[in-house]
Amino acid sequence: MSDLDWSSGAAYVDGQYMPLKDAKIPVTEWGYRRSDVTYDVVGVYYGAFFRLDDHVKRFRASMEKLRMKPEESDDQIKEILTEIVTRSGYREAYVAMDCLRSRPPRGVPLHPAYGRSYLICHVLPWVWVFTPEQQERGVHAIIGTPERIAPESFDPTIKNFHWGDLTRGNFEAHEQGAETAILLDRYGHVTEGPGYNVFAVFDGKVVTPRSGALEGITRKSVIELCQMLRLECELRDITRDEFENADEIFCSTTAGGIMPISKLGSRILGNGRPGPISTLLKDTFWEKRKQGWHATPIAYE
Repeated sequence: MSDLDWSSGAAYVDGQYMPLKDAKIPVTEWGYRRSDVTYDVVGVYYGAFFRLDDHVKRFRASMEKLRMKPEESDDQIKEILTEIVTRSGYREAYVAMDCLRSRPPRGVPLHPAYGRSYLICHVLPWVWVFTPEQQERGVHAIIGTPERIAPESFDPTIKNFHWGDLTRGNFEAHEQGAETAILLDRYGHVTEGPGYNVFAVFDGKVVTPRSGALEGITRKSVIELCQMLRLECELRDITRDEFENADEIFCSTTAGGIMPISKLGSRILGNGRPGPISTLLKDTFWEKRKQGWHATPIAYE
């Protein structure tokens, strides 16, 4: 192991550790060919995991909903994630855990019930969904034309790779000179963006969609911060018209924390800069992270 180069990242694939560059799966795996996979991502910053237990709990819930049963327990998953981070040496990292289903072996029915589930975990240097410069002036977004995949088709509380609608929205944003797209559901309610939850502020009240989106861990943190800061926070449906006329808009994700949006379509919010409540929540989030809020420190060798 001492002869291996872990500097570009580390991985765990189906029971074995290896440098990230050596991590591979067969092209026949249903996790690849059918997107029959779930995943989660936990962030490492200041040399500590943030809300590790919450991420592993959500990962387990996603696996159970997809009838996936890898050999590793939750405690073993935490040990694996810690091991790959310590091997990489990264103190600011993006740490992913995937569970995918393999193609059923020959001799049994070609049905997912006969496909084995197994884990792939990997660590990369910290990833920003939006650059620090974009966050400083506020992200530029649009409301995309693709309709978000309906909950009746796929449960949005299962973290998944079904990004066709989100990817199409992102291309629309790029073509319009924006950086990201937020999608609506079939009823015209706001759902989420590519890899993040969204919030709007109306007369000092923070509002986030109650359904149609992933139950984000950073979203959960925003709700907790609102309680600490005595800001009213409500989970409810948000119409397009409401959203486009909000006082402030921001998004939240593991790979970035709380990120203000300063432009939505042609509308400029807050004179083109992050609003006061978005900024307060963002600054408080990172200050509390620095103080060890919900942290699991990593014992680097």
